[in-house]
Amino acid sequence: MSHANGSKPAASTSSPRPSSSVPPTEVFAVHGVEPEVQAYAMAKYSRSALSMKESLKEISEQKAEQFLNTFYFQYGHRSIADLAHIPFAIERLSILAAITLVDEQRWDGQERSTRYQNFKKSGFYVPEFGEAEDRDLYFETVKFLFSEYEALSDEMARYLATQVAKPDDMPQEAYQRTLRARAFDISRYLLPLATNTSLGQIVNARTLETQISRLLTHTHKEVRELGEALRQAARSASWNINEAAYRKLVDEIAQVSPDLGQRASDVLLKEVKVAPTLVKYAEANRYEQETRRELKQAAREMMGTAIAVDNGREQSFIVDLLDDEPLEVELAATLLFAASHHSYRQIRDRVKDLSATRREEIIDLGLRHRGRHDELLRPFAAGQAFRFDILMDIGGFRDMHRHRRCIQIEQEFTNLHGADMPEELRDAGLTNRFSDSMQRASDCHDSLRAGRDPGAEFSAQYVLPLAFKKRTLFKMDFAEVLYIAELRTTPAGHRSYRQVAYAMYEAVARKHPSLTKYFRVHDVREPVDLLKR
Repeated sequence: MSHANGSKPAASTSSPRPSSSVPPTEVFAVHGVEPEVQAYAMAKYSRSALSMKESLKEISEQKAEQFLNTFYFQYGHRSIADLAHIPFAIERLSILAAITLVDEQRWDGQERSTRYQNFKKSGFYVPEFGEAEDRDLYFETVKFLFSEYEALSDEMARYLATQVAKPDDMPQEAYQRTLRARAFDISRYLLPLATNTSLGQIVNARTLETQISRLLTHTHKEVRELGEALRQAARSASWNINEAAYRKLVDEIAQVSPDLGQRASDVLLKEVKVAPTLVKYAEANRYEQETRRELKQAAREMMGTAIAVDNGREQSFIVDLLDDEPLEVELAATLLFAASHHSYRQIRDRVKDLSATRREEIIDLGLRHRGRHDELLRPFAAGQAFRFDILMDIGGFRDMHRHRRCIQIEQEFTNLHGADMPEELRDAGLTNRFSDSMQRASDCHDSLRAGRDPGAEFSAQYVLPLAFKKRTLFKMDFAEVLYIAELRTTPAGHRSYRQVAYAMYEAVARKHPSLTKYFRVHDVREPVDLLKR
């Protein structure tokens, strides 16, 4: 392979010139380098003529730390941290904490699936309660929900077997496994937010630093402790999958030569800390803390109790494609949206009635505590052509949450919007049993929320099952709304987000009928073969 400069060579009748002495393009993968050293080596491309191999040979961990302290922290060259990618395993955290953890636009990872795994033995998170009766009520309610989850998983598996016959060419084991997965799709609605889950993530160091800071700033103690644990994991020795094999080899070498064994130990058993420098200054963000508090107060004052929350209790979900509006209105309304439980339209209508001065004051609330190095809060990512206010069950939201090309502005978990009920439960005659479970969880939530503990309103959220609805503002461009509509309406998907994605498509089709032909969606009203989902 050779590179040309783009100009045409002059015509010549002489013999061809010999091939260029410039070596061909070289491409190679890199393995076995600590993330911070790798980031330093890549950053040196802009500051040195050395090749990657030459850079890595001359870089030590100490040199990398010195470089990062200078260019990353002193000069503010934050993009260097994008070059250090770090894998983490985060196990036994609540679903509530997991939703918070993955709320990063630059995030890659996988979480335990509620479709393919039985969560009955996963355990659950227990917040701190000052009153013994509150703790007892919490335990009783969560254990009851797990009991119902297990019972309804079995009930729905039996019911589905009466509705879908096993094809002759399908093995019995595959048939039962498929029906069990469909049953879990339904029974997951009973899992409380306290349910333990596990996930793996691979993020760059800049995202990790932002993630840790955001977690340390959170309202929930579990999430703050998770942020601290993540910071410590980045600064402590990482787990080495080859350690046992290396240690055995080192012992064998030491038996032959103790000096050589020590050298082998120094190389093979060296502790690797994945990001000790890049996350050492990650801390709670005062800008976010103070802004959250002031916006909540502003939302309470503006919306008050006179305006009832548009909760859509009679509907399984709501998808509202919003109208265009002045940027000032969008910014003020979006800032208040995250601090409220009202719909975007309700908030926007109030914002529109305000004077220009008052709207500016609300926008100022989102900026007045911003420090020199603070990124703008997410509500300031405005101006997208397609904005959807979506109210849907928490379980379905977890799937929609994975779409990171769009801006997502979440509201807090609540029981104000009621719970969704899978239609299969109605068909199976389990409506009353499911409704009673949701009512019991909601009553427990209200009782715990009224407690005297400082964090009572946050601790109460853990008892809410995934059936309860959550409101989120999704902002995106045309490519993303088309992608979501196409991907999430496929028959293999969950009923909940299939309906939401199709409603998104229908909303765009009404507003932009000429664009309808570009969507390759599946009509969710058509019957679905459960064995092919």
